[in-house]
Amino acid sequence: MSIISLLRRLLVFLLPLSVIATAYLYLYPLFHGCAFPSQDLSPTPFRDTIKQHINRRNPTDRALPFRLLALGDPQLEGDSSLFHPRNGYFPSVWSLGANLSTPASSPERFLIIKESLRKLVAEDVPRILQSYRKQVDLFGNDYYLAHIYRTLHWWVKPTHVTVLGDLLGSQWVDDDEFQRRGWRFWQRVFRNGQRVEDEVTGAARIEPFGEEKDWERRIINVPGNHDVGYAGDMNAARIQRFEKVFGRANWEVRFRLPGESLDNSTSVPAADAPELRIVVLNSLNLDTPALDLDLQDETYRFMNDIIQSSRPVEHRKSFTILLTHLPLHKETGVCVDGPFFDFHSEECGAGVKEQNHVSYEAGKSILEGIFGMSGNPNAPGGGFGRDGVILTGHDHEGCDVYHHLPDDIDKAARKWTATRWAEAGAILDQPVPGIREITVRSMMGDFGGNAGLLSAWFDQDIGGWRFLYATCSVGTQHIWWAIHVLDIVTLGLSVVLSASWLLDIAQVSWHDQRTATQKEPPNSRVPDYRDGSHAGQSSSVSISQLSSYGTGRSTAPANGHTKRRKQ
Repeated sequence: MSIISLLRRLLVFLLPLSVIATAYLYLYPLFHGCAFPSQDLSPTPFRDTIKQHINRRNPTDRALPFRLLALGDPQLEGDSSLFHPRNGYFPSVWSLGANLSTPASSPERFLIIKESLRKLVAEDVPRILQSYRKQVDLFGNDYYLAHIYRTLHWWVKPTHVTVLGDLLGSQWVDDDEFQRRGWRFWQRVFRNGQRVEDEVTGAARIEPFGEEKDWERRIINVPGNHDVGYAGDMNAARIQRFEKVFGRANWEVRFRLPGESLDNSTSVPAADAPELRIVVLNSLNLDTPALDLDLQDETYRFMNDIIQSSRPVEHRKSFTILLTHLPLHKETGVCVDGPFFDFHSEECGAGVKEQNHVSYEAGKSILEGIFGMSGNPNAPGGGFGRDGVILTGHDHEGCDVYHHLPDDIDKAARKWTATRWAEAGAILDQPVPGIREITVRSMMGDFGGNAGLLSAWFDQDIGGWRFLYATCSVGTQHIWWAIHVLDIVTLGLSVVLSASWLLDIAQVSWHDQRTATQKEPPNSRVPDYRDGSHAGQSSSVSISQLSSYGTGRSTAPANGHTKRRKQ
């Protein structure tokens, strides 16, 4: 069997496999049935999503005015994870000359050369290959993350997008590397996305739902510990460079439904209109000790402003979505990450070095401050506080819990506790204050390329807001790599076989022309009758005739007799 025949058979096998795999990869939300969950929990959300791509008028804009695509912890790595040669790419070779220049015997020189060769093969070459592999891995990881954002944004058509912290992989990088990773964030991963402008985040802002289509392209970035550091290493310089590239660390915006009720029958005053509030909070310096007390005071002033500018807790038409990086405190075993704190040494300021959650006290200030919940049943609104939901990152595995106060007899002694959302059904029926916190699983390849889909709408029947949450996953980065490698191999085979086919055609054509030339007779030229000769008569003359013309003698007839001319 020839190599070309073998390649043809291989292409016959790979081509349909490549087409199917590529169709799955670029249409994976369709295959997984990904869609923003709707009000009736029926299969209609998926059908409505399909209708969006058939009919330009989006049927979900009115039914689901708020659709948030939530992404967690992309953690773009960079040159800090690459090999940087200080003594050249082959230090064992460069050091060989210096080692041989010292006085030594022949056996010792042989050992020096042998050791240098060993280091070259065992250390230098593998390190360089690993560095190149890492560069390819970083390049592919950028486009893997970009594929998640681009495909889901095209398919589910969110009204808003958020990245819940740890946009980058390290807070310790210098400014140049920070800028390079920021460029990759905006030009590769979230290409066509845009930073939320300072004009929008600079002061409290109220907008009608759907008035600005720019929100579909804006990326609401939340600061993470790998972006600005924990409280013990967060400083003004790190906050400033984050805000310059990605947006403010603390800000809010409010969206109100149009000034008419949903049935368009009566006018609704602006102060009483249904309102959804997005709060972006830098929770990384809520705990102490903090390196920069001014930054910490700024965060707490922002929280106080949020509390003072909120509608009364009795106002059921308001809904608050808190976007922050660190999850709230919860007991060990509820989520993958349990409570954990670590601190710098006294020489380094003794500040917070690492933490899995905010402290119980910091979490309590969020629950009872921003959301206005209370253990006192005589408090405004019965202590139930404001409606809302908390979205966090940090825990790459993700988690979904319900924070609540137990239904104890001693109301004043109750403490906040967290229960897994899947097990909180009985608690939801109890007359206790509580709120759901969703820790969005990381979008990194090791965690399946996950994304969260949160939809919210105003329910006239209950006179308040409702929301639902779903997830969508593309699969690990190995799937993305494998399919693209398969596509490259299939394309390469197609090019090789196409070139071989064209070459065969050219060879056949050349052979046919050569064969036709060889079969043509030498005197097969067409006679030229321009000299007056008639068809069928030969214009050539024999040698004997030419000789007789020259001597004046006639040629004897074929019978050998000569006819005498008369005198």
